[in-house]
Amino acid sequence: MNARFVIIGSICAFLSVAFGAFGAHMLKDVLTPDSLSVFQTGVQYQMMHSLGLLALGIAAGFMPGSKHLIRAGWFLLAGMVLFSGSLYVLSLTGIKMLGIITPFGGVAFLIGWILVALAAFRHKQK
Repeated sequence: MNARFVIIGSICAFLSVAFGAFGAHMLKDVLTPDSLSVFQTGVQYQMMHSLGLLALGIAAGFMPGSKHLIRAGWFLLAGMVLFSGSLYVLSLTGIKMLGIITPFGGVAFLIGWILVALAAFRHKQK
């Protein structure tokens, strides 16, 4: 097990629940429906990838020393910060230029998941 990613994944999942509750209770009367939807998309992607980090941390116990798995975890975390973070700030501030950052987070997610697959493929070959 990679305790670091289990811890990071757990903290990110906690924050996702907190942000979701904040959005549902504190922002529903403040944001437009479109902005609230953008905020909720950030929450959903953060939670999905938090669970992915937890799974990755556990999977690391079955693939000790996998550099691809470790890199994948960092890419998933970067994706959460860039993708979800940019959506949070965009929805709260309305600064449309922040939308430029969001695709970089999406690409980080994609790289992370490809690295997970590569780690599993390489492990299977051993």
